[in-house]
Parts: sequence; structure tokens; C-alpha cells
Amino acid sequence: MSISASAPGLTLTVLGCGTMGIAILSGIMSSLSNPKSSASTSTSEPLERLPNKFIACDARHEAEKTVRDALSEHPFPLTTLTNQNLEGAKAADVILLCCKPQGFKDILGEQGMKEALAGKLLISILAGVTGQQIEEFLYGTGEKPTDACRIVRVMPNTASFVRESMSVIATSTPALEPKQLELVKWIFSSIGRVVQLPPSSMDVCTALCGSGPAFVAIMLEAMADGAVAMGLPRAEAQLMAAQVMRGTTGLVLNGEHPAVLKDKVSTPGGCTIGGLLVLEEGAVRGTVARAVREATVVASQLGQGAVNVNGTRR
Repeated sequence: MSISASAPGLTLTVLGCGTMGIAILSGIMSSLSNPKSSASTSTSEPLERLPNKFIACDARHEAEKTVRDALSEHPFPLTTLTNQNLEGAKAADVILLCCKPQGFKDILGEQGMKEALAGKLLISILAGVTGQQIEEFLYGTGEKPTDACRIVRVMPNTASFVRESMSVIATSTPALEPKQLELVKWIFSSIGRVVQLPPSSMDVCTALCGSGPAFVAIMLEAMADGAVAMGLPRAEAQLMAAQVMRGTTGLVLNGEHPAVLKDKVSTPGGCTIGGLLVLEEGAVRGTVARAVREATVVASQLGQGAVNVNGTRR
């Protein structure tokens, strides 16, 4: 996706700039600095404007230093603000909402916030909070004002730090303007891969994409632990397990079906089939699938203000 070098840039404000906000900003800035390495979507229609000025807002004063340290290598104007969400929203063309799911009402309910958002694009990555919930909180259930902000929900993951995120954009009704949609695609394809799915799919996308890295990490750690138990040094075992996972996912992304891949390395009477049977006996397949299902249910409750869901829902 191309952009005119002389075109004016956009100001992007992150409200609740914690780990994910930093990850997304880092990916965007890296993509702007190295456009040839971007995974951005291809389109025949160039974007006229891209974000090139950034504002990071958070409730914790110490977050300002964290944000600056994390993004200091990038040569883009960056302003950090503490408890000044309204100021950040006023100065923005595009707003990225990255706070805790239960905190969006405190941020968007601030006096003057609705006016600050007027006519702008609001991108939410909040787990369990639908675009409709945000819209109804801002404007009620009646007719929206003509200058209402456009809200789009996206679920990325923490691999944004290394530009390997899997981000899911929820389709909008009515549809976003083409330039708005292309901008959202560009932002998130600059930090990894992007797909679009209906809003009804977003809770499971939250579980699979948002929680998935933690699930994969525990499996990676378990593989390394097994190797350490059999004599490999920890550092080498972890490196080998990570590269094995990376290579395997590369094959799948290139079109190899996981079941076919599994069968290809399972020779009769060999070590692989022996290990696979241990995994099956331990119900690993069902347990991992259940983890995704459980995370989906919890995600659906987070936006409703539920607490201690993991401790009570059984």
C-alpha cells in the first residue's frame, strides 16, 4: 500500500496505553520506518494519509516512561499523557481504545469525550466488549447524531511486538467508508496478518488470537522441560522448541494440513507415534480445545462487567 510522501499525516491516540498499546504502536512505527518489510494488505487504492504522530494516554504516571523507553528508537513525534484522555482524544484523528474491558465507561464517559470523538474513527481492542455496547454507551439506543464517531472492533495479539500478530477485524453495520476500512487494515496488517469476520465471532477470536499465545507458550515450555529432563541445557532446549514451533506453523501457513504434517513424521514403530500416543492418553487435544472454549466464555462475560468468572463458572 503506497502513500504520497507529501501527504499530511494523521494523529493516532491510544487510550489505555499498556502492553498491547505499546505493541501496536511499535509495530506501526516499525512499518512506517520500513515499509518494504510491512505485511500490509495489497490494494490498488493508495491511502492518502497514515498515522505519523502519536499520543499515548494512561492512568499511571509511570506508564509515560515505559512508553517512551519502548518507542524511543522510532523517529516519530510521541506525546505521553497521564489522566488526560480527553486532551488526547481532542488532538486525535484516530483513537485506539486499549484499556481494560471494564474501564471503557470511565474513559468514554468523561465529560466532553463524546464531543471530542465526533466524526472520528474509534478502534476498540477490548476483549468481550462489542462495538454495539460502546455505541449505545456513547449515544444511547435511539438515533445517533450525524457526527457520531465510527466504531470498529479489532482483536490483535501480543505478537504485535514482533509484527507477527493475528488480528481479526469485526465487520461493521453499516459498513465503514472504504478509506476507513483500508486504514484499519493497514494499521493491523502492519503488525501481522489480518482477517475480517462477523461480530458474532469476536469472542472466540479473542480466545484463539488473544489468549492463544499463552496457550502456545505453555506447550512450548512443556516441550523444553521434557528435553531438559532428558539432559539438554535449558537455553538450547527452549531455542529448539521455539524453532520447531515456528517451522511447523510456517508449514501450516504455507498450506500443509496439521493432520497430514503429523502423519508425515510418524513412521511405523517410531519415536513420534510413541510420543503422540502419550499426548492422546493425556487428552491434550481435548484439553487444549477446552481451554479455547473456556476462554471464549470468559471473554463473552468480561464486557458485561462480570468478575471472578474463572472462579465461579463450572
